[in-house]
Amino acid sequence: MILLYVVCKNFQEAKKISTQLVTEKLAACTNAFAIDSFFNSNNQLTSTKEVALLIKSQSKHQKAIEQTIKKIHSYDIPCILNIPAKANEEYHTWIHQQT
Repeated sequence: MILLYVVCKNFQEAKKISTQLVTEKLAACTNAFAIDSFFNSNNQLTSTKEVALLIKSQSKHQKAIEQTIKKIHSYDIPCILNIPAKANEEYHTWIHQQT
């Protein structure tokens, strides 16, 4: 099982990515939540509102998920972090059934 962390511009973008991934059975489910992001841009501290997307899937789908995100995402370099995850047996089985 993998957990992908993706930062999106807004809820509409997160929803579009989520819909595509779940519809294509690349992800079992996703969670989106509002975040405040802080980063350096042109040697200045910048802060903005964004949406973090957690994607739950199987590791065998990672490349296809990344490709799908890159096609949809509005950022030139989207943040896509792969976090290896372990789940309880029943949830792990559900992930495999859904993807």
